Amino acid sequence: MILILSCANNDQTNYKTKYLDISLNNEGRIYSLKDITKQQARELSPSDKTSSLLSLYNSKLDTIYEAQSAGYNKSENSIKLTFPNNSVAEIRVEPKDKYLKFTLLSLTNREDIEGVQWGSIHTNITNLFGEIIGVARDTSETINYAIGMLALNDNTLGGPSRTIADAAPFQYVIHSPDTLQYPLPKDLNEGQVFTLGGNGISDVAFYAHKEPYYRIVYGNAAEVDDKGRISITYNSRDRTKKREVYFSLIPNMPANIPNHIDVEPIPEVDYIGSSVALWGSPDHTALMDVIHDIVKEENLPYPTIKDKWVKDPTAFVPDVLTYGKLYDSIISYTHQLGFKTISLYDQGFIRADRGNKGYLDGFNFEKKPIRLTAGNVSHKEYADMAAKYGITIGRTPITTALAPGTKDASPVPSDSLCYQQKRILVNNISPTDTIIIVDDPKYLDEIASWEGHAKNLNMVKIGKELIHYLGISQEEPYRLLNVKRGYWDTTPNHHQENDTIYKLQVTINYGYDGLIPNLALQDEIAEYYADVCKINGLGYYDFDGQEFLFNNGHGYYSAKRFFGKMFKKANEYGLPSIRFTGATLSEGSWHYQSIWNVGGGKNLYDIDTREWGSTTSQGKDLRDVTYANFFPVGVGGNFPITASSTVEQYEHIMALSCGIGMTFSLKLSQKDVESCPQKYDIFKVIRTWQEAREANAFPRDIKKLLVKPDRDWQLEKVDDNNWDLFPILNNTRGAVIKLSRDVAEGY
Repeated sequence: MILILSCANNDQTNYKTKYLDISLNNEGRIYSLKDITKQQARELSPSDKTSSLLSLYNSKLDTIYEAQSAGYNKSENSIKLTFPNNSVAEIRVEPKDKYLKFTLLSLTNREDIEGVQWGSIHTNITNLFGEIIGVARDTSETINYAIGMLALNDNTLGGPSRTIADAAPFQYVIHSPDTLQYPLPKDLNEGQVFTLGGNGISDVAFYAHKEPYYRIVYGNAAEVDDKGRISITYNSRDRTKKREVYFSLIPNMPANIPNHIDVEPIPEVDYIGSSVALWGSPDHTALMDVIHDIVKEENLPYPTIKDKWVKDPTAFVPDVLTYGKLYDSIISYTHQLGFKTISLYDQGFIRADRGNKGYLDGFNFEKKPIRLTAGNVSHKEYADMAAKYGITIGRTPITTALAPGTKDASPVPSDSLCYQQKRILVNNISPTDTIIIVDDPKYLDEIASWEGHAKNLNMVKIGKELIHYLGISQEEPYRLLNVKRGYWDTTPNHHQENDTIYKLQVTINYGYDGLIPNLALQDEIAEYYADVCKINGLGYYDFDGQEFLFNNGHGYYSAKRFFGKMFKKANEYGLPSIRFTGATLSEGSWHYQSIWNVGGGKNLYDIDTREWGSTTSQGKDLRDVTYANFFPVGVGGNFPITASSTVEQYEHIMALSCGIGMTFSLKLSQKDVESCPQKYDIFKVIRTWQEAREANAFPRDIKKLLVKPDRDWQLEKVDDNNWDLFPILNNTRGAVIKLSRDVAEGY
């Protein structure tokens, strides 16, 4: 027995960071995760299951191989794991001060191994799960601890290897963050999955459950088991090989059933070199003490605003969102508010049109869409006016949708379009023929993309011609049905037997109509958006249709690649970090994305009822997602200043904003603002709160009070370093709370 125990002990090891002690056994599995920040270390690994450090995914067999044995070489900081398929993985371990860095150096016998999986790292934490970046958080004062992982390269993604098309389903998961305060009804169980609400088309209607235990999810880097315990997983895939996926982002809704997609191989994008940071720390300081350090030390994307990391809560700042199309005073309003960005939302969508080479208003800026009483101006002229006050302007693109009439779509479509299926033309056809015979009918009966299945976008490309069709015959010869030649004003042509037919991947209709680019063209579109910023003076985007980045089957990798290319090009131009929001938030965009001001109005936060979404559960749902993932909470386009607006309303909005870490797009119309008797007092109130937030003047205990919807506050500036905060009860000021610069600690 002594010999056996000694041998076993030699094949075990542990690693320590400043806050976490991790122990692995002789099978390469983590059996202990200890919080060592307290006098008595607390075990956070569940007693009934250990955690894999690394496992392998055989997609042909749909099998996960767990390691059988491990060899540890601490002098060389390496681990060798042996698997039941005889693969051997070599992992480099780099213990850092606040995290452990693991990197896959090599893998033998890998022919059938499509992916590798870090974790799942199981915990006994049951409070908040950050499914986008992979974190388990206990925010209670007694435990106050978080465990998480971060990907350290683009081809390492949040979620398990089995994630279809590398983008997790958008759905509800049952999880109570506090079983005493929010006990589950008897008919619900932890980890149960439910589809979204509505018809699958109206995105507002998706949000259909106000109950706190219905948790909407935007990823699967963290998941819950049937006991509510949180596990964390990352993975990396071999993208050099062709594969097929059956994908929908919302697979449980009839309006969004999956489509089959042939995923484009990417040379040299492999899982060798995949790397993650595993960390643990006190929860309230995790963001700025640990995650921030990982991002900086590992050279991860680090966008800034006013020289601060955009994830720093003291850098959270609302934006202005315009309506009314009159802009004489908008820059002045924005400056008085202390905001830094104007979203020209009432100018409508801009398209990904490389044909204009980034010139929104013509090559000589001859178009003047920005209306001023003294004379209209171009984007560039208005941007120059705003820049004098340190303010940038922005627009709303439809991300990568290649709309009809744009350079890469029509009348001459690009050869760099993403396709779902590739087939062969069996017969010669003239420009007028509508009998088109294909070699294989498989999947050609599927309607357009997974999203909405827009019949008007169901098309194939042969040569430089787009052809609309609906359906295919079920018996040979296999014939496309309901054919319309020369679709989207392309030119009908002769096509020869054995020509290639591409069933194109597309977006959705309702004004978003477009084709999806392949990755090479997507790279160029990303750089195009940097060009638009440089040429027109833009510094902000609201990427509507951001989910289109997933339509090529590469999911979060595609998003990382797109935003990485855009930021790299902007950096080459010497531009400040592009600030952007968009239709979604994912592990692919988390590092780059500043804010998530999607939707708005009473769906997000109702100032009259003081409710997180009075008409739908969208406010509650998006609040829970963002807060759990250390991301600014957003309430969209909201709180317009009108004739009936009052100072008290904005005291409440800003108190809430500073308390929870919230941003919003303040809706401003010059006509409506000028009708407000209290406009200057409202500007002053908003700016006062914003300056105190930027000064880090709100301690954690005060923030916890500010988020309570039934409370009222007044904040007065004493000087640049001090503020007086007054609780208001029955319209009467309570005792003053003195606030000073840089007193706060933590998130």
